[in-house]
Amino acid sequence: MNKQLVYGNVSSKQAMELENNYGAHNYHPLPVVIAKGEGPFVWDPEGKKYFDFLSAYSAVNQGHCHPHIINALDKQARELTLTSRAFYNNKLGEFEKYLTDYFGFEMALMMNTGAEGVETAMKLSRKWGYEKKGIPADKAKIVFCENNFHGRTIAIISASTDPTCRENFGPFLSNIEKIPYNDVDSLEKLLHEKGDEICAFFVEPIQGEAGVYVPEEDYLTKCYDLCKKHNVLFVADEIQTGIARTGKLSACDYENIKPDIMILGKALSGGVLPVSAILSSKEIMLVIKPGQHGSTYGGFPLACAVAQAALEVIEQESLVEKSAYLGEVLRNELHKIDSKRISIIRGKGLLNAIVIEPKDGIVAWDICVKLKENGLLCKPTHDHIIRLAPPLVITEDQLLEAMKIMKDVIEGLDK
Repeated sequence: MNKQLVYGNVSSKQAMELENNYGAHNYHPLPVVIAKGEGPFVWDPEGKKYFDFLSAYSAVNQGHCHPHIINALDKQARELTLTSRAFYNNKLGEFEKYLTDYFGFEMALMMNTGAEGVETAMKLSRKWGYEKKGIPADKAKIVFCENNFHGRTIAIISASTDPTCRENFGPFLSNIEKIPYNDVDSLEKLLHEKGDEICAFFVEPIQGEAGVYVPEEDYLTKCYDLCKKHNVLFVADEIQTGIARTGKLSACDYENIKPDIMILGKALSGGVLPVSAILSSKEIMLVIKPGQHGSTYGGFPLACAVAQAALEVIEQESLVEKSAYLGEVLRNELHKIDSKRISIIRGKGLLNAIVIEPKDGIVAWDICVKLKENGLLCKPTHDHIIRLAPPLVITEDQLLEAMKIMKDVIEGLDK
């Protein structure tokens, strides 16, 4: 007999069975069902409360169902939701100005998902390469880093080195070059050899899906300088690292770099609906002319209202500063855990990871299941790494409570 439901119409068991029977098996979720969210917490259908330490892959930086964002959604939804770009609307231009002023760029191009943001940046980079740099037709190359994660479209997985993303999905896009991450010499060598045909270098300031890999301190600066030397666009994918997650507004801010193109998504809407954008200069952005790129929903009025409210929350609640401070607290607490199962602790702001050493048949997945049983949700990446990324609205007391759960669980494995 099912326990009495507190939220929704189906039990946790029924929800998992329904997904398994009627949905494609393209994810392997932790065995927990989420039915309600508020701030840094989520609840299952039976009413059990959990700390959320994934934040929907950093989409929910502002916390679940933030009232300021939900109020903006509700207000705009009652006035106008969608016009397509066949007409002007009274929200898009207003938000584009707000967004570009917020991040210090000249122009924005809005889309929906993060993957669309990356695709848009790839198209813009190629077009700029042909029309501004003078690369011969069909010769434009884009450079990516190994172990990247920019999405899962055919074009994007053409740049991936993850076999799971690529197996049996070919043939892939040509003119993609791949170099090791955090290796300036490899970029310099490639630009020296093929720089005349390279239009852009795409990089994550911190590689999130790869396991929160933080590069050397001056890595981005050196790469940026090389791009300038060879007239190559420096494109920063800040979809996961941007919007206060790492303790700066964007992770590039740690090295005071202004990318030629910045890609934003995820927390741009506070996790309320899909919104992405690329930011750039007029000189770059205006190579795209009417009819050459777009989306029915790209920059729709509802998205603009929600995204502006989401960015207002970041500023009003000082979430950049809060992320920086609480990140130090979190890493401090992790270092207090007395267990050889944790081999590495790394991160910036509230984007962190621990590398787990398998022991006694217990791997990262098993630890995440045990944490779930004790009221803390997180997820492994690449089998041996656990990412820790709570909503930025979490309080210090709440963070310490969650860290006590983690300490008790991990240390308890050795008892």
